[in-house]
Amino acid sequence: MLDVIDKKIPNGFSKSKTKTQIILTHTSRNAASYLNGLKYRHNKNYNRLPHYIITKEGLVIQTMEDLKYNKYFNDQIFDKQSIIISLENLGWLEKQPLKNQHINWIGSIYKGKVFEKKWRDYFFWEPYAKKQIENTAKLCLKLCDNYKIEPICIGHNTKTNRIESFNGILSRSNMDEDSTDLSPAFDFEYFIKKLET
Repeated sequence: MLDVIDKKIPNGFSKSKTKTQIILTHTSRNAASYLNGLKYRHNKNYNRLPHYIITKEGLVIQTMEDLKYNKYFNDQIFDKQSIIISLENLGWLEKQPLKNQHINWIGSIYKGKVFEKKWRDYFFWEPYAKKQIENTAKLCLKLCDNYKIEPICIGHNTKTNRIESFNGILSRSNMDEDSTDLSPAFDFEYFIKKLET
C-alpha cells in the first residue's frame, strides 16, 4: 500500500483523455523549497507542475490530478500524454574549493557522499535514496494499472529516438541530450527489479 499526500495546487489546467507515459525528472532543490516554488511562483499561476513529487524519505506528494496537464516540457505531445514524477534530488554538483561540500547550479549545498561519474560534462551527482526508488516503482505500477500504461522502463538515461511513441516509463534525459535527470546516480537496475516484483 502506497500512501499519497494530497497537496494539489488548484490551477485551471486542461484534462487529457489518455496517458501513455510516465516521465521521471528531479527537482534540483529540496522538496519543501520546490513545493513552495510551485505554489507561489508567477503570482500563483506557475504552469510547470509535475503530477507527483517523491521525497528522499520516500513520501509521495500529489500536486496535480493525473489526467490534467500543463506546460511542464513546453511540448504539447509530451505534456498531454505523460504523468510526471519529480524525485527530490539536487542533480549535478560541483566541489566547493577548500570546503567539505558540493553545490548545484542554483546554490543548494550538499554535504553527503557524492556519486562520481563523468556524464554530460559533469562529474558529481547527488545519490537517489533507496526508499525513494522503491516508492517511485510502486507509484509507477499503480499509475500503469490505472491508465493502461505498459509497466516497462527504458532502463537508461541517454537520449532515445522517437520517444514520443513509447508506451511506458522514461526519464527526461531520454528526451534530449541536454537534460541531466535522471542522473547516472539513479539505480535503473534496482528500479526495474522493483517494477517486476
